Amino acid sequence: MAMFKLVLIGAGSTVFTQRLVADIILAGEAHLWEIALVDIDPVTLAAVDKLVAKMLAAKGAAIKVTATTDRRQVLPGADFVVTTIAVGGRQGWQRDIEIPRAHGIFQPVGDTAMPGGISRAMRMIPQMLAIARDVEELCPSAWFFNYSNPMTAICRAIRRETGVPVVGLCHGVTHVEGQIAKFLEVEPGRITSFGIGLNHLTFLTRLRLDGADALPVIQARLSQQEPGLAAEIAGKSGWDNIVTGRPPRWADDPFSWGILRQYGVFPCAMDRHAVEFFPERFPGGAYHGHVLGRDAFPIDARIALGDTWYADMLAIAHSPDPLPVSYYENVPGESEQLLQIMQSLIHDRRDVFSVNLPNTGQAGYLPREAVVECNASAVAGGFAALQADPLPPALVAKLNAKIEAVEVTVDAAVKGSRKLMVEALLADGTVADPDKATQLADALIAGHREHLPQFA
Repeated sequence: MAMFKLVLIGAGSTVFTQRLVADIILAGEAHLWEIALVDIDPVTLAAVDKLVAKMLAAKGAAIKVTATTDRRQVLPGADFVVTTIAVGGRQGWQRDIEIPRAHGIFQPVGDTAMPGGISRAMRMIPQMLAIARDVEELCPSAWFFNYSNPMTAICRAIRRETGVPVVGLCHGVTHVEGQIAKFLEVEPGRITSFGIGLNHLTFLTRLRLDGADALPVIQARLSQQEPGLAAEIAGKSGWDNIVTGRPPRWADDPFSWGILRQYGVFPCAMDRHAVEFFPERFPGGAYHGHVLGRDAFPIDARIALGDTWYADMLAIAHSPDPLPVSYYENVPGESEQLLQIMQSLIHDRRDVFSVNLPNTGQAGYLPREAVVECNASAVAGGFAALQADPLPPALVAKLNAKIEAVEVTVDAAVKGSRKLMVEALLADGTVADPDKATQLADALIAGHREHLPQFA
């Protein structure tokens, strides 16, 4: 049977590589794969290489693994290329949060929209274009998947500037399906969805429970909670990034459940991400008496958690002890159904996934070639996008506005244009004053200058 070569660029991601390797081993497919680990940080790369070796040894699996800081060494012959890079790392992410805060702008995530997402795009797009051009030169027939954020802007830039057919993947839809299952107190996997939108703002137009319309059951549960909703929200001391230990409630994501109540569709990926696409509704980060990114979905704690995961990874990788069984069996991560997607493409299984692709007609009310998150069948030779459902005009208007803002963002990142970055900040809608947008752009460029050679 044929073997397949998978190149992971940004393999030092604290959770992704471990989870993917675990998926391959548990599927009994170790003998089918060759993996190349690529990371520009030799310390991180060495740790991940050791960790993968421990995982293979723990299950008696054999996979040829190569580790290198030079992607061009391993791209030739690749069947699949996967990017999980983060230019500037967690320190850069923290600056994307802190610099806008100094200008009165508060974000709960800052990796997709608002000034933080735009700032990240300035760093990410040039490097992702360089990777895409290497893929085009060295392994033009490989499948190229991207997980890095801002997803929409990166995929649009690669498609527009190089023509390389990158596909964006995210765990957001499957995560939200799981949260809705918990909301209804049913087993994971019983909820399925269908939707259209932009990464981190995909509107789920169909929610199913065991194949039947789940909306009546959801609306009934919301009606049960509605009488005490205002008091429950008023009594909150803050909002956790993810609810654990109990079923989620309407009060945990009041904006998202409110959209479902008003429009009959559910925004993915819930309030933590969705609010960033509607900054006009949360001026100054105000969120039900709290502040976004501080006590409402605290982002600093989330970034710090990444540091903890990284330290744990280094410690386990370099420990002389065997890999703990509990660690192997409960690998934290977001493999984004990657193995299933690759299997479907290889074997023409025609399974359907949520992916980020150009709009070639699946959503006629959105601009053609705009990168949209949609449902598509993974068939031999490509992805076949499924026809999307219609959306309410107000939500179509929001998506169109964000698509135009993404286009300006891509232009700014590609051209290294301060003027266009200011225009992107204005188009995003968080900043309305051109002078304030100019000051913010200057501060973000100065704060990230080492990673913005195109602005030199």
